[in-house]
Amino acid sequence: MTNHTTFDAIIVGGSYAGLAAGMALGRALRKVLIIDDGKPCNRQTPYAHNFITHDGATPAAIAMLARGQVEMYNTIAFFNGLATGGRKTGNGFDIQVASGETFTARKIIFATGIRDILPGIDGLAACWGITVLHCPYCHGYEIKDQATGILGNGESGFDFSGLISNWTNALTLFTNGYSTLTTEQAERLESHHIKIVEKEIARLDHSNGHLQHIVFKDGTRSSMKALYAPVPFEQHCTIPQFLGCELTDGGHIRVDSFQETSIEGVFACGDNAARMRTVATAVAMGTTAGMAVSKKMILEAF
Repeated sequence: MTNHTTFDAIIVGGSYAGLAAGMALGRALRKVLIIDDGKPCNRQTPYAHNFITHDGATPAAIAMLARGQVEMYNTIAFFNGLATGGRKTGNGFDIQVASGETFTARKIIFATGIRDILPGIDGLAACWGITVLHCPYCHGYEIKDQATGILGNGESGFDFSGLISNWTNALTLFTNGYSTLTTEQAERLESHHIKIVEKEIARLDHSNGHLQHIVFKDGTRSSMKALYAPVPFEQHCTIPQFLGCELTDGGHIRVDSFQETSIEGVFACGDNAARMRTVATAVAMGTTAGMAVSKKMILEAF
């Protein structure tokens, strides 16, 4: 909580990218507010990987350690709550929160992540991030050589099958209905011993998020240890779009090499602005955004 309402920078989102941006700004002696509602997208994920020095740590442990280090910088304040609105002002930006308070800053960094749009298959949400997965580079090593499925179809299902074949030879593509693969694609998958199952899925049987069986609407089932599901997403926070920030064709916030959006003074970092969805990437982007905001303010005042 903070008693101040005006800051050099406000960071919306206090997970890995937001905390990294906060540290960079704190070390540059900037007065910063980090707004976060405490609901990171990977809160169900048991372990984080491909983040050197923290490989295999829980996401919560990494975030807790990071926050403790950021809190050491006395120019940084935290507000526990949800940002609900924003507007451009003559001197910067206002950010409103759900409790009704308004905070003002010269620069804004959005580290708000994305929201996965999960298919309405019973049991899938409970397994998400545990054994129903989005990224082989985050989780593939732990389930290597095991019976693994892919929930996909057509071009994207074909491409993802090729990628996941690096980690296991026991691979099945579940199209959840009629296959839209071309004949050539189907033949190529079969040549790599990748099975294609066109049955509609009724539910996932699991134990505390650990997948056991894929159950089909005809009553049959397939035993699986994990299922990759490359699902669509939407921006978790719509304030950047309200401010006029452009999105890419893929749905991410468009940024330059310094993480600045199409709106001057508004920056974005982490999953909301990058296809490479890892903790390490989020931290790198957050650090870049924090440094860029600091430098921009220094040069504006020089």
